[in-house]
Amino acid sequence: MRNFLSVLLLLIAVSGYAQYKVADVKVQGNERTTTNFIKKIVRLKPGMALDSTLMDQDIYRLKRLPSISHAYYQVFPALEEGTYNVYYGVEENFTLIPFANVYTSNDGEFAFRLGLQEFNLFGNNVTLGGFYQRDVFNSYGVHLRAPYLFSNKLGLAVSYQNLRTQEPVFLDNGTADYRYNNKAFEVLGLFEVNFQNRFEFGINFFTENYDYLFGETAPNVPQDLEVDKYLLKLIYNYDGIEYYYQYLSGFKSSLNFQYVHSTSGMLPEFVIGFNDFTYFQRVGKRGNWANRLRLGLSSNIDTPFAPFAVDNNLNIRGVGNIIDRGTGAIVLNTEYRHTLIDKDWFVLQSNVFIDGGTWRNPGGDFSDFSDEQNLRIYPGIGVRFIHKRIFNAIFRIDYGHGITNMGAKGIVFGIGQYF
Repeated sequence: MRNFLSVLLLLIAVSGYAQYKVADVKVQGNERTTTNFIKKIVRLKPGMALDSTLMDQDIYRLKRLPSISHAYYQVFPALEEGTYNVYYGVEENFTLIPFANVYTSNDGEFAFRLGLQEFNLFGNNVTLGGFYQRDVFNSYGVHLRAPYLFSNKLGLAVSYQNLRTQEPVFLDNGTADYRYNNKAFEVLGLFEVNFQNRFEFGINFFTENYDYLFGETAPNVPQDLEVDKYLLKLIYNYDGIEYYYQYLSGFKSSLNFQYVHSTSGMLPEFVIGFNDFTYFQRVGKRGNWANRLRLGLSSNIDTPFAPFAVDNNLNIRGVGNIIDRGTGAIVLNTEYRHTLIDKDWFVLQSNVFIDGGTWRNPGGDFSDFSDEQNLRIYPGIGVRFIHKRIFNAIFRIDYGHGITNMGAKGIVFGIGQYF
């Protein structure tokens, strides 16, 4: 009877029912996420007209929260004639999540990053996390992200990291390896225009340190360098993705624009911008086609420390750990995900992919994008182990094999989908 009434009310909404009012908005199914928080971020309020479009938007927004795996609504008559109670029902995720990435470091040994994140601190979808990384050297970082700290549209994010790695620097006469250290503190303001459009803006103060370890040298490249910098950042996200457990459909775009000021001519100031376009499509009942296109450019400075890297963990699975750098990038990742096993809480998913990309050399021109020396194409296969009740609990294993110039091969592990 309840389902019949809900369907009947939805049919009425199509033809218009502005005369019907919301008596109350109630929340059910939540245990860790506070009711006050859910009522704070949904747009439907008591006294408003009963609006199925608005309720659909609220459900869409709730499904995107880290603490919620699924959401729905129900409508029932209230005591006063012409008014209705709206129930928002949620199914919650477990949100205290460890994560781990394992890969090969530049000295040929295994590197890893281990961390722990709580995505629903205080029941208000505040994220608090930290990590420890061993990549030849030790690194750590902490971050706090509260997207609805001040209102249902305005929040704050802060982070600190002390990152140390062994980085290759590509010189005209060969490659040198440096110990790279980046100490950074960042503050971002978070503004949500609506449930699909969000902005982030802020500043990052950081110090970069390069210490020569071994390899080739060049007279115009220092062996020791320490530079204080600040970075102004603007991020715009459009998210039109429909979420249904592990299945995604729709379009998403993320624009990241940065201005970096430097105190050294060896690492001069520059501008960098890149946009990730992602598109997902359901294929039958168990298939998902996923695509990501990254277009990026930076100031075209002839420097061995160029910002765009060719790397296993960022863009091309199987290529290796930072095998090249550039001042521009075009990268396309496309893959087909197919669910092999789908139980109440567990999913086994297979994956077939092609990763491809090309880069502009530091100080080069746009013709570098068509140079076969800069082109990388890596087909591969993978597998995903997914826990449906734990947010982002996806353990992935991918194997990529290069078919272009100087193609390599390798396995990449990680937590979460590759994109």
